[in-house]
Amino acid sequence: MKSYLKMSREELAAEIEALRAEYRKYQAMDLNLDMSRGKPCREQLDLSMDMMDALNSEADLSCEDGTDCRNYGVLEGIWEARVLIADMMENNPENVLLYGNSSLNVMYDQIARSFTHGVMGNTPWCKLDKVKWLCPVPGYDRHFSITEYFGIEMIPVPMSSNGPDMEMIEKLVSEDEAIKGIWCVPKYSNPQGYSYNDETVRRFARLKPAAKDFRIYWDNAYGVHHLYDKHQDYLIEILAECKRAGNPDLVYKFSSTSKITFPGSGIAALATSANNLEDVKNQLKHQTIGHDKVNQLRHVRFFGDIHGMVEHMRKHAAVIRPKFEAVEQIFAQNLEGLEIASWTKPNGGYFISFDGLDGTAKAIIDRAKKAGVKLTPAGSTWPYHKDPHDNNIRIAPTYPTLDELKTAAKLFSVCVKLVSAEKLYGKTEEKKTDK
Repeated sequence: MKSYLKMSREELAAEIEALRAEYRKYQAMDLNLDMSRGKPCREQLDLSMDMMDALNSEADLSCEDGTDCRNYGVLEGIWEARVLIADMMENNPENVLLYGNSSLNVMYDQIARSFTHGVMGNTPWCKLDKVKWLCPVPGYDRHFSITEYFGIEMIPVPMSSNGPDMEMIEKLVSEDEAIKGIWCVPKYSNPQGYSYNDETVRRFARLKPAAKDFRIYWDNAYGVHHLYDKHQDYLIEILAECKRAGNPDLVYKFSSTSKITFPGSGIAALATSANNLEDVKNQLKHQTIGHDKVNQLRHVRFFGDIHGMVEHMRKHAAVIRPKFEAVEQIFAQNLEGLEIASWTKPNGGYFISFDGLDGTAKAIIDRAKKAGVKLTPAGSTWPYHKDPHDNNIRIAPTYPTLDELKTAAKLFSVCVKLVSAEKLYGKTEEKKTDK
C-alpha cells in the first residue's frame, strides 16, 4: 500500500471519498460493540464455574491448621491461600497479605492510609504542602484516577519497550522529597503489553529517593497472563532484588485473581517487606477483622496449587489468543505501509496500544462510536485524561466475540485511515493557501 504521507492532494481526495463510502456501509450495519474495557468474555468466566462446586453445604470449611473459615479472624488470610497466591506472585507466603476481591481497592486504601497516618512513622501526607507521583505513560487510567482523586500532582514519565525512562525517574526521586510514589505495571503493561527488562527492574531496586516514605506501587496484574507457552516475557522479582540492593522496604507489590477466576469475586494481595507488612497490619486491624476466608478456601480447593492455576491460565490463553492475533492481522492488512499508525504486539496481558498520527485519537474514537463501536476515551492513558499528542488509543480485544472483534477491528481501521487522510488533506489545503 502506498504511504499516505506520499500521496498527492488528488490521491488523498480520492482515498477520502472511497473511505467515506466504506464507512457509511458500517454505519448501516447498526453495530453495538464494546471494546472500552479489558473485561474477560463469557467463555473466560465459564472456565471458573467449577469453582462454585468446590464448596457446598457438606464441605469441611476448616483450614489445614484447623481454622474455621466461616468465623472471624486471620487478618493475613488463611495460610494455604497465602501459599497459592505467593506462588503466583513469586514471593514468600510470609510476605503476602490477602485482601478482598480488588487489588485496585488495596492500592486506594494504601494511599488513603498514607494520607491519614503516614508510612512507617513518617509525616501523614495530609499535613504536607504538596504530594507528587510519577506516572509512566501511556498507562493505566484507574491508577491515575486514584492519585487524581487525592489531589496528588502527577508527573508523566515516558515508556519504552524496556520500561519507563529510568534516568528521569532516578533524577526526580533523588531531588524531590515531595515525590512519594510511582505507578508501575511491570509485566504486560497496560496498555502497551511491555515488560520491564532486567536493567530497569534492577535500577528500580537501587533507587535513592529523597523521601523516606517513597514507595514503588508495583502492580503485577498480569504476572501469569501469557498468550503463548513458548513466547512468555520474564520479569525479575522486585522484592528479592530490593533486598539484594539494601532497599527491602521500597516496594508494595500488588496482584489479584481478578482476570483468573471471577473479576468481582477474586482474591487481592499485597506482597512486601516484613517492616511494611507490620506497618500495614497495624493500620488494617482497625479496618477489618479479616477478609473472606471462605472465598480464599474456595480458590485453594479449585486450583489445588500453582500448577492448577498455570493450567487454568492456558485455557484463558486459548480463548483470547485468537482475538489478539485477529486484531494484529487486520491492522497489518489494512494499515501497514501507510505510515499513519503503529501498534504493539504483546505476548500477554489484556491490551494492545495503538498510536495514530498526532491529533487524531479523539476523532478516530468519535468516528468509531458513531458507527457503533465503543472504545476507551481518548486521553485515558495519560494523567488528567490529557494526551499531549492526542494519538494513543487503548485496544481491548478480550470482551467481544471473535466475529464481533473482527468487524470492530476492520471498522476501526477504516476510521484510522479516514481521519488520517482528512488530516493530511487539510495540511495540503493549508500549504496551498499559504502559497
